[in-house]
Amino acid sequence: MTAPKIDAYNHYIPPPYLDLIREHSKDAGIVKRMSNIRVLWDIEARLELLQRWPEVKQILTLGLPHPEGLGAPEISVRAARICNDGLAEACRRSPDKFPGFIASLPMNDIPAALEEMDRAIGRLGARGIQIGTNILGRPLDDPEFFPVLERVTRHHGLGVWMHPVRPQTFADYRTEQKSMYEIWQVLGWPYETSAAMARIVFSGLLDSLPDLRILTHHCGGMIPYFSGRAETLWAQLGSRTADADYGAVLKRMTKPLMDYFRMFYGDTVLGGSASALRCGLDFFGPDHVLFASDCPFDPEGGAMFIREGINSIGQLHLPPEIEDKIYRANAAALLRPAVARE
Repeated sequence: MTAPKIDAYNHYIPPPYLDLIREHSKDAGIVKRMSNIRVLWDIEARLELLQRWPEVKQILTLGLPHPEGLGAPEISVRAARICNDGLAEACRRSPDKFPGFIASLPMNDIPAALEEMDRAIGRLGARGIQIGTNILGRPLDDPEFFPVLERVTRHHGLGVWMHPVRPQTFADYRTEQKSMYEIWQVLGWPYETSAAMARIVFSGLLDSLPDLRILTHHCGGMIPYFSGRAETLWAQLGSRTADADYGAVLKRMTKPLMDYFRMFYGDTVLGGSASALRCGLDFFGPDHVLFASDCPFDPEGGAMFIREGINSIGQLHLPPEIEDKIYRANAAALLRPAVARE
């Protein structure tokens, strides 16, 4: 029998949440995209797809938009509950294929987000939380969001699944009103992830919360590929800036700069590119890379990313013990509490 493979980052939208997207989302492109992928919201269709890979088990996470993207707290708080109830129900119905889920939170209402986190983890069995690389345009190192990261880390001992958020309205050029040719997603999302990682590192958040575990989608975005550039140029941090003094930032760090970036985890969602995966694996190391598919956001409606993700790992001809870490052991560790609860 083929050894089990845990797909740590894929997406499911419970039908009641899809109804909320159609009702409240102001992004017509997102509504179109999410409505047209049946495997995204039809759990029976998802189970039928997964019959092709009996060894694959999926940890379910919500697809975009996140609850705060649907509107004010009176909408987002209800949306988060509906989302998490739906994810939990899918896991209850088919625990052999969906052994766990990651909770989404209404991040535009932090007290409600903390309450929903506790409910989703304590009562529904969520194994972590998902947040965006920014919260309605605000960086994750904003002090308002610290209680969420602190609570999931210190109280629950669970990880954070970080998903890039960058809409079409984020223009690539200041002279334009929107991003063209879906550049906002294809190229903008890896940048979003990289920028969020950098803000977390330079703000000192990983020193304040050294046990914080963050899984980055798309294997750390640009960071592994540009790690040499990042290390050598950020070693000169402040040399190009006249309106702020960054001199103390590097001095207060307790470890080499790039070691902070290696504290993150990366998934294998790279479109099936073995060379890109090799780069990510070399950067993060075999203990911080997790198999994931991003199912069902591929040209085949879910099958391609699972198939090609598995193929990309196979093309690296890794030792069996490293493959086991990527396919199973690293995810199993990240889904378990890492510290004692308060």
